[in-house]
Amino acid sequence: MGEDVIVSPDTKRAERIPPRQARTVKWPILHAGEVPPFDPRTWTFSIFPSPLVEPVTTFTWEEFAKLPRTRVFADMHCVTRWSKLDNFWEGVATKELLKHATPSPEAKFVMVHCEYGFSTNLPITDFFDDDCLFALKHDGRDLTPDHGYPVRLVVPKLYAWKSAKWVRGIEFMTEDRPGFWERWENGGYHMRGDPWEEERFRNHE
Repeated sequence: MGEDVIVSPDTKRAERIPPRQARTVKWPILHAGEVPPFDPRTWTFSIFPSPLVEPVTTFTWEEFAKLPRTRVFADMHCVTRWSKLDNFWEGVATKELLKHATPSPEAKFVMVHCEYGFSTNLPITDFFDDDCLFALKHDGRDLTPDHGYPVRLVVPKLYAWKSAKWVRGIEFMTEDRPGFWERWENGGYHMRGDPWEEERFRNHE
């Protein structure tokens, strides 16, 4: 597999399919609304202004695309009950952001902001796991627009809605708050989303 590939811990489980999931070979396409257009001349990735982080940082597409890359071997589990095993991701490790901005100790959660107002919340410890990255490629090819091109977050240990598509920035928070899919009126998905605990919906809490 190569020494430069980070292997997600869940791929080493004796049973890699979480409860009530089914394995798929295809990669299903699921999202709400239209696929957003991408213009490399205007695209930016921002660390949102906040007393919880300094300095405020914004990358152009050219700057973001030149950041050091990492590769991750991981499985993906969707809350709609499919699991796709043996994915090779390539992109910018979430930990790379720590070289460009410093969150304060009071920052305990992250809100991931995406195109069209989509968002999802994560504990900061999950966000900065070794196998988490902003993916630009999947299985050696650029992401397709349907799967989040140009950048999607990948958090292998959580359900795939946490691996948000079309990411444009992150916000550090002291307290957890629901993102788009976690809000009751939009579906009420779980605040964390551990597939091994079947944390699918808010009423699981």
